[in-house]
Amino acid sequence: MNPEVAYSWEEVKSWELSALLGKAKDLSWEIHGRRLQLFIPGQMYYMGERGRYPAISLTGTSCALNCDHCHRRLLEEMIPAVEPGRLKEVCRQLDERGNTGVLLSGGSDMRGALPWPKFLESIQWVKQHTRLKLTIHTGLIDEKTALALEEAGIDEVLIDVIGSEETLRQVYHLRDGRQVMESSLKALASTKIPLIPHIVVGLHYGEVKGEMVALEMVAKYPITTLVIVVLKPMRETPMDGVQPPEPEDVARFVAAARLRLPQVPISLSCGRPLGQHRAETDMLALEAGVNRIAMPAEEAVEKAREMDLDIEFHKTCCSKSY
Repeated sequence: MNPEVAYSWEEVKSWELSALLGKAKDLSWEIHGRRLQLFIPGQMYYMGERGRYPAISLTGTSCALNCDHCHRRLLEEMIPAVEPGRLKEVCRQLDERGNTGVLLSGGSDMRGALPWPKFLESIQWVKQHTRLKLTIHTGLIDEKTALALEEAGIDEVLIDVIGSEETLRQVYHLRDGRQVMESSLKALASTKIPLIPHIVVGLHYGEVKGEMVALEMVAKYPITTLVIVVLKPMRETPMDGVQPPEPEDVARFVAAARLRLPQVPISLSCGRPLGQHRAETDMLALEAGVNRIAMPAEEAVEKAREMDLDIEFHKTCCSKSY
């Protein structure tokens, strides 16, 4: 038994699946109601509709860590804005085009940090001169920077939480990452900005390794929403060809998270495999009482209707609260 967790992944795997999902679903519906929020994030298209919450990279395609699951590929999909003046101009244009907000992200330095101090003034300008909501993917961060971002007007903060030192070393190429990650969570929780941690199921080359520890790490803090991501192996990365976690394992983790954090809305991120894997994952997540799904499989939408859920669509990141 791992003293760091309420229950181990081995325990969760041993539970009968339908009973586990049913227990989680009943608890979710009791607390959060029979409501399902569906999201079209970024500038993605879904059933003829486009998301209105694009992602911006403050480092372009640059990232010193070059993590094994991404290898800068995700940065290529973002709008580059590597200088403060460019960030202002990009946000001004996005506001004029009717977008509701942006996700500020980017690559990390060797410590896992993003260049937030460089952009504080421009972030404040965007909040003062546009109608955009600002969500940031923080990376590792200290309290001084977190408080400065709060003062600049950030609307919500996202942070990936990894519970395995081995994963932090091998995938993220970070040493002493757990300690800095704990301090980053503490720093973000010291502000009044809504905190939305992300946990990636299968991040360790498809293996579920530190996710239960990550769940305990976030349980210490007053989080607004928990976002569950599923490893989506990408071409031309060290994880090209890796098998993602099985949909049943994703559903088990969704259920375990619900039992551990009954009051916290749980969202299934747009970051997950496509095709049949997505359809199976989404439908099982519904059986576990997930509250939000980004870019849902059509089969899952039909299943939600059959379950008589109150369905809402939003053209933003799945972290946003409505």
